[in-house]
Amino acid sequence: MNEIRNFIENISPMSNSDWQFFSSKLQEVRHKKHSVLLKLGEVENHLSFITKGIVRLYVPGVEVDLTFGFLFENEFVTGYDSFLTQTPSKYQIETLTDTILWQINHKDLEEVYDRTSSGNIIGRKMSENMFLIKSKRELSLLSKTAEERYLDLFSDRPNLLQQIPLKYIASYIGVTPQALSRIRRRIT
Repeated sequence: MNEIRNFIENISPMSNSDWQFFSSKLQEVRHKKHSVLLKLGEVENHLSFITKGIVRLYVPGVEVDLTFGFLFENEFVTGYDSFLTQTPSKYQIETLTDTILWQINHKDLEEVYDRTSSGNIIGRKMSENMFLIKSKRELSLLSKTAEERYLDLFSDRPNLLQQIPLKYIASYIGVTPQALSRIRRRIT
């Protein structure tokens, strides 16, 4: 649980009493590789912090899934739009490795916002950060080639390529696995 506290402290300081209240609402949950955390059409009810593992966000397809995000240790994961609006999710979230999460449910998080002095500040800053990540991804898809997106991914997270199947990386950068193979051959 120290990882969460350190993550939060880097966003905004949290008093010991606020931390005690917040941490009392957290529950540790363990998932095996390829566990579905959120199914298409379900309402997201948890905000989760990853202390171990890798998670993928994707739109399931008939022939191929469309991967649009990866999250790693020391990051939060949620179907955020579904979580905020309490409406059915348009995508799924699954673990790519054995994963350990610390979760808080929607009702408890709202209580943290109401009863702590720092909860709203931290929530706002995390929302702003998620917006910036989403904007960067959208601009990359609109303005860069698949090869540039691959190189960006590789430079941002070099360990990604050893831990995530290439078919998911191909989907994430918007190409077929065959096109990714050609990009990789051209680069090396």
